[in-house]
Amino acid sequence: MTDHLEDLDAAAALILQRIPGPLRIGAPLGIGKPHRLLNALYDRIAADPARPMQLYTALSLNPPAPGGGLEGRFVRPFVQRHFGADFPALKYVQALQGDALPAHIQVEEFYMQSGALLHSAQAQRNYTSLNYTHAADAVAQRAPNLIVQKVAREPDGTRLSFSCNNDITQDTLDAVRRRGLPRPLLVAEVDPQLPWIGGSAAVEPSFFDVVVTPPGPYPRLFGLPRQPVADADYAIGLYASALVRDGGTLQIGIGTLADALCHALALRHTDNARYRQVLAALDPALAAHPAVQECGGLAPFSIGLFGCSEMLNEGFRQLVQCGVIKRKVLDDAELMQRVADGSADADDQARLQRDGEYLQGAFYLGSPEFYAWLREMTPEARAGIGMHRISAINQLYGDERLRRLQRREARFFNSCMMATALGAAVSDALDDGRVVSGVGGQYNFVAMAHALDGARSVLMFRATRGEAPALHSNLHWNYGHTTIPRHLRDLYLNEYGVADLRGMTDEDCVVAMTGIADAAFQPALLQQAKRARKLAADFVAPAPWQRNRAERVRAALAPFRADGTLPDYPLGSDFSEVEQRLLRALAWLKRHTADTGSKLVTVARALLSRQAGDPACLQRMALDAPHGIGARVEARLLAYALRQTRSP
Repeated sequence: MTDHLEDLDAAAALILQRIPGPLRIGAPLGIGKPHRLLNALYDRIAADPARPMQLYTALSLNPPAPGGGLEGRFVRPFVQRHFGADFPALKYVQALQGDALPAHIQVEEFYMQSGALLHSAQAQRNYTSLNYTHAADAVAQRAPNLIVQKVAREPDGTRLSFSCNNDITQDTLDAVRRRGLPRPLLVAEVDPQLPWIGGSAAVEPSFFDVVVTPPGPYPRLFGLPRQPVADADYAIGLYASALVRDGGTLQIGIGTLADALCHALALRHTDNARYRQVLAALDPALAAHPAVQECGGLAPFSIGLFGCSEMLNEGFRQLVQCGVIKRKVLDDAELMQRVADGSADADDQARLQRDGEYLQGAFYLGSPEFYAWLREMTPEARAGIGMHRISAINQLYGDERLRRLQRREARFFNSCMMATALGAAVSDALDDGRVVSGVGGQYNFVAMAHALDGARSVLMFRATRGEAPALHSNLHWNYGHTTIPRHLRDLYLNEYGVADLRGMTDEDCVVAMTGIADAAFQPALLQQAKRARKLAADFVAPAPWQRNRAERVRAALAPFRADGTLPDYPLGSDFSEVEQRLLRALAWLKRHTADTGSKLVTVARALLSRQAGDPACLQRMALDAPHGIGARVEARLLAYALRQTRSP
């Protein structure tokens, strides 16, 4: 019988009563984690060293902690407004960040908030390197005795929905059963702010042993602040958009590269003439590129795309709203076969349109606007979104024929930090072994691209990071860590173009990858390739490669940035106009104080400048009437940076 409670403290007490020994907890990633319940358990266990606790989870999201200086002045008010003063930050994450987790508490994650725990010894030691599809079995291997999860309640009904996270809970229970282990205690916390998603995400309340429905007020769902899209990001997104075929399948990752891709796809569909003008300015020969000819296109979407991605996010919202994502699929292999071979009749088509899904995912994460979109959809539109197990989304096993029919002409777009000239990708960790984020589902998608007919994996990366004199290439000859091995090489692209490596020789790969390297780093790459006997000794870089410079990309896109075709925030912004100006200035300041020499020059120029700053920005940063030497220097620096980044 299911226990129904309204008090989180009572729920924590009941859990500890039901499980008298060590706690081994499984919790979903992202916003499916019940922060308040986990904090209540953490407080009790932290105070009782005789009661060990192990937590198996991923992507533990806390708002950014305000630092000092200008960053702190910007972040503190934004965090209060965006996340809410009552947002329940995860206490175990705060402890991990300071390596202060009690000795009897252990947290294992297979994916971490990007860069957030890079310097935590406790987090780094207890990271588990897993494909997303292997996470459920890894949790089962640890014999969990408790699984906690946030759920949504059906409007005007009694059922519950996994909503934001149908990814691994049910897969974990199956894995526990296969191992012959006892079923863990299942505890659900109902959050009225979670959008209701039906279909395979819906269960009866009796699925859980305990259902907690706390009274309001309810903290906001964690909202990812939408970031500005830079010139390089837009160039990458534009190149990527030309590799998508109408009637195909789309998977995208997270971040500004994905945002730029989604905006480019929307532009391709809604203003095709302007889209082609932007592409022509960026790369006049792109339409004739072999990869575009073979697997992409530039025309609007007549049939539309089917979205199938482990994570549903802001970009998918835009693509649904503008009519790019609209191709429906149904879990009926015979019907999908008839659709594929052109023999589907009117009844088949009617059923497909009535019962089919145009968007499938395993979890979702986005901005407050994204969550509102899901909540405010009509029931008919929301029925076209299916939240499924990760075992169904990230691989073909289990119902391979059906998934092959549904996922035709699939394009898997993911980001990596770095790549090698021979086609390996570095996406999750550094060469000293420290983990930045995690593998997640990236390997799953790359492998699926090689397994599906007509599918392609596209790994996107920025050509460089930093600025001169501290400019570094993200394209290496070799690197001490690999996420995707070179034998799975496929399509790579950055702001300088597309490199098609599938089936190519090592020499062909070196030439293709160096052809999209920043011009400043091409000679060293070619020299290393020749030393390694991977490139003919008499090879000479073609003259057009010298066009691979940031200033050329900036100049090509400048008219379209100026007229709003390529806005700073293509998917909407969580920052006010004043904050957007501040972000540009702070980013400029960070780049121009990255090393001692540039810092001294920038500070000197700021202190010597007598021009007035932006009053609204200075007021937002509480620097309109600075007190003390430190605040006065900050005010001068900020005013100088604001002038340097002022729009024409």
